[in-house]
Amino acid sequence: MSMSDPLADMLTRIRNGQMGNKATITSPSSRLRRSVLDVLQREGFIRGYNEAELRPGVRELTIELRYHESGPVIRRLDRISRPGQRVYSGIDDLARISGGLGISILSTPQGVLSDQEARDRRVGGEVLCQVF
Repeated sequence: MSMSDPLADMLTRIRNGQMGNKATITSPSSRLRRSVLDVLQREGFIRGYNEAELRPGVRELTIELRYHESGPVIRRLDRISRPGQRVYSGIDDLARISGGLGISILSTPQGVLSDQEARDRRVGGEVLCQVF
């Protein structure tokens, strides 16, 4: 059976891993998941990730979670745009998350970007998730 929202599955795995104080978690691999993880790594919300091939055609991501002062770095991780309800935002309509401490992750024509990168490039797109 196929999964209807693979990105939400990965975000839930990250939330659950941090609630259990896990150092690493695993998730199936896809191009969108890798792009979102690249943004999370650039912004300092995760330590990093590795991709491994379990068998031909099946790849898995190992995500290294990050903690600060015995608490998770990611306080809140919300999926905004869903398969049943897409949410798009122009660059002028994009809200700041928690006074600029959090980020929105957007899927734009120039790739998956954080809200600040999208503002710098003056491009809007689909709001995938918000992280604080």
